[in-house]
Amino acid sequence: MADLQLDSVTKVFVENDGNEITAVEDVSLEIEDGEFLVLVGPSGCGKSTTLRMVAGLETVTDGEIRLDETVVNERKPKDRDIAMVFQSYALYPHMTVRENMSFGLEESTEMPDDEISETVESASEMLDIDALLDRKPDELSGGQQQRVALGRAIVRDPEVFLLDEPLSNLDAKLRAQMRTELQRLQEKLDVATIYVTHDQTEAMTMADKIAILNDGQLQQVGTPLECYHEPANLFVAGFIGEPSMNFFDASRDGDRLVHEQFEYELSDETAAEIGDHDEVVLGVRPEDIEVRSDCEAAHSYETVVDVVEPMGDENNVYLAFDSEREETFVATIDGFQHVEREQSIVARLPEEAIHVFDRESGRALRNRTLDTQTMAEPPM
Repeated sequence: MADLQLDSVTKVFVENDGNEITAVEDVSLEIEDGEFLVLVGPSGCGKSTTLRMVAGLETVTDGEIRLDETVVNERKPKDRDIAMVFQSYALYPHMTVRENMSFGLEESTEMPDDEISETVESASEMLDIDALLDRKPDELSGGQQQRVALGRAIVRDPEVFLLDEPLSNLDAKLRAQMRTELQRLQEKLDVATIYVTHDQTEAMTMADKIAILNDGQLQQVGTPLECYHEPANLFVAGFIGEPSMNFFDASRDGDRLVHEQFEYELSDETAAEIGDHDEVVLGVRPEDIEVRSDCEAAHSYETVVDVVEPMGDENNVYLAFDSEREETFVATIDGFQHVEREQSIVARLPEEAIHVFDRESGRALRNRTLDTQTMAEPPM
């Protein structure tokens, strides 16, 4: 097995008229052997292009891609010992499952037929598709086709797995099930893996480490909890999390942040973290907003309920500071806490939970502290 490194990798496409488009710019990543890295970002951010450069399907304009210490920029895809699973699965419709899984080994190795058959059957048992080996793709469900595509990659025993939005064609329930299965499979295989998705829920639930891209540029690399609680900038803060973080433009006035609808008193510690930045953005996660019956506590504000979204175990409550409701923000509260539209309630924004960003650069000036979590005690 191997470590994978991307060192200042850039990809520039040249259009027919000579115009240059930079799809990926100066991206550096390190994926350790056995690590599951999720590359996440909005559509068009460069994540699939990055994956295709690693696979050898796109050339690298600048920078290096290394397997361990070997630069593989000029190697053909078949010589990189990398297996890729595509969004479309790309199964051969005229071949059975067994033939689809065997094809790559037959074409690219000198492995004997009996060993190929044994390898395919072993992988099919691991993926629980051993009863489907003699069926063709059009006889399979979406989830079964996805397992076949994974099996075709597994039999190659590659140094690196690349997964390009492999769950996007599945329904919501099957996606959730396959997320768990993919995690178990990757842990069992213990292979460096890059998983591309635009779904931040997949990134949060599956990754050892997340790399967040926007407009071809790397925004932050960290564990899911680091990216959630300690975002590097406004983009990461708004992209990671559902519902998104609430943002309020504010100006600094001494020990206060002044917004059009409210003023926010700062402690000496928070004021010091913000420094001399005057134009800032105050951020707070919906689940950190407290819905109260009174305004006695600090950082509490009278609001009116605009919309309530019941989610079962919790409610997303959209609030406004005045009856005009030109600007709303969202609080996530317990599902048993009853709130109605048009109701007047108090929202508290606790200082220990707020984030503050420089408005011009987007850089985080102050994040909430990511406390070390303790493991649950095992039952006696």
